[in-house]
Amino acid sequence: MEKRWVIREKGDEDVIKKLSEELDISEYLANLLAQRGIKTFEEARTFFRPDLSQLHDPFLMKDMDKAVSRILKAIREKENILVYGDYDVDGTTAVALVYSFLKKIGAKLDFYIPDRYAEGYGISKQGIDFAAENNFKLIIALDCGIKAIDKIEYAKAMNLEFIIGDHHRPGDQLPNAAAVLDPKREDCPYPYKELSGCGVGFKLVQAIAQSKQIPFKQLEEYLDLVAISIAADIVPITGENRVLAHFGLDRINRTPRKGVEAILKYTSVRKSRARNLNKVQSVFDKPLGISDLVFQLGPRINAAGRIESGKDSVRLLISKTTEESDVIADQINDLNTERRSLDSKTTEEALAIIESDPEQKNKKANIVFKPDWSKGVIGIVASRLIENYYKPTIVFTKSNGLLTASCRSVHGFDIYDAIESCSSYMEHFGGHTYAAGLSIKPENFDPFCQCFEKYVQENINETSLVPQIKIDVALNLNDLNQKFYRIIQQLAPFGPGNMLPVFQVNELIDTGKSRIVGEKHIKLDVVHKNTSGYPISGIAFQQADKFNLIKSGSDYYKKGNSEKQTVFNLCFTLEENEWNGVKNLQLNVKDIKAFNE
Repeated sequence: MEKRWVIREKGDEDVIKKLSEELDISEYLANLLAQRGIKTFEEARTFFRPDLSQLHDPFLMKDMDKAVSRILKAIREKENILVYGDYDVDGTTAVALVYSFLKKIGAKLDFYIPDRYAEGYGISKQGIDFAAENNFKLIIALDCGIKAIDKIEYAKAMNLEFIIGDHHRPGDQLPNAAAVLDPKREDCPYPYKELSGCGVGFKLVQAIAQSKQIPFKQLEEYLDLVAISIAADIVPITGENRVLAHFGLDRINRTPRKGVEAILKYTSVRKSRARNLNKVQSVFDKPLGISDLVFQLGPRINAAGRIESGKDSVRLLISKTTEESDVIADQINDLNTERRSLDSKTTEEALAIIESDPEQKNKKANIVFKPDWSKGVIGIVASRLIENYYKPTIVFTKSNGLLTASCRSVHGFDIYDAIESCSSYMEHFGGHTYAAGLSIKPENFDPFCQCFEKYVQENINETSLVPQIKIDVALNLNDLNQKFYRIIQQLAPFGPGNMLPVFQVNELIDTGKSRIVGEKHIKLDVVHKNTSGYPISGIAFQQADKFNLIKSGSDYYKKGNSEKQTVFNLCFTLEENEWNGVKNLQLNVKDIKAFNE
């Protein structure tokens, strides 16, 4: 699939020059800071050195005083509290965090994760009935509930009170709960709006701790859970999230909790032989970053809720012994293997449906449906379909008499607004700009599809239908060195809002050493045309189809004649490759284009 290269707007020239001089870095690096809104030496120091003192006062969040007061009352009066959360990573980490803290300070409580298949997303009547039948008086809902108007009324009729801790967009009406914590409330003055659901849970715990004069130091053991949620829920890693992610990653790398350590045994992450933390930054061979949490840890924690019960994920995250953690991790890994098989099979079937529909090529969106698809993998499948056909995508299955769907979007198109425009056909919906979920009655399927396609046709920009690579800056290979790489690493943790920088280099030629590896990848060895600079190596995954482009005329390089060679451009991220104990810089190539394209 062809990709569109988009160069980000350069930062202010005066700011770049000033930062370059004051920080003693190249203007390329100073530009990266300026693009991230950093204008002064002090702002740069704060960015490079995150500190927990940069976290906001939790009582700035609307209703936080009410939430804390109600929880402390429940603890004093020995009421039973139920910590309720969604079945994905964000929800289960939030439940594990709040449950663990409240238990430590003496609360009488249990936790509840709804069954994806029997109850669906969010607060369910079954969950409320469970609370009533087991004499719970207060329910703390995390990562869900902001639209549960009817459910909260149902609970009130049974003398049950709710505290909502959510981060999804509210509707026109807020639930009538004892407290509604959501930084996205229009009337909420909290200065940072992009917390994860677990992040909102952490702010609740922070507020309770402040009220009870518990030192913040005692909350640091929960920062790993917040970092995992930030990574898995793909929220921006800016502002407060960046601070939480930084210290959460440090916690995971130095003292991972039993459950995290147990599940990572089934990944490519390996324990370091050296455990002297004065000499190494991590108990793992390589320090874990956000991408490791996204691709290694997150899917496994999610697997329990996708296939069986998210309660197992919470049990894993709150487990205290190696023996207990190992047993649960083994079970979850088996579920992840099953999930991957379902994911692959469902994706193949969905692709076949699209390919068999001749009208689909002319549509701006993909909507596929099969009643027996697993509800637990349709979100993953929607993302897979976008990798093949870059269009807003909705994948439906049938569950409990309704058609349930996961929605995923492309750059620049708000899928939440799109499905909201079709709300008259839906029973429930919720989500974010690029990911959402909904349910409809079977008879509304066709009119919903027509409504959604019409909205996309009328509102999507054609450029949003072409995958793009955002490039921070164009430079020369000679600008790349170890100092440059070290400073790039200090921009971490990387993620939405603070992505790993992507660079472009132009007018390159092959040295004759580039080759295909693993059938699908290219191991590159390139140099600037007409330059005395040193060649640099790179790896281009899944791009073997570009091999003929870069190899054309490469024999001329060996003869000292670069004029007859094919000249091409690369965009890449910079990484360090270690081979036989020797570390060298390497280009991780995102795309290759002929020089004249």
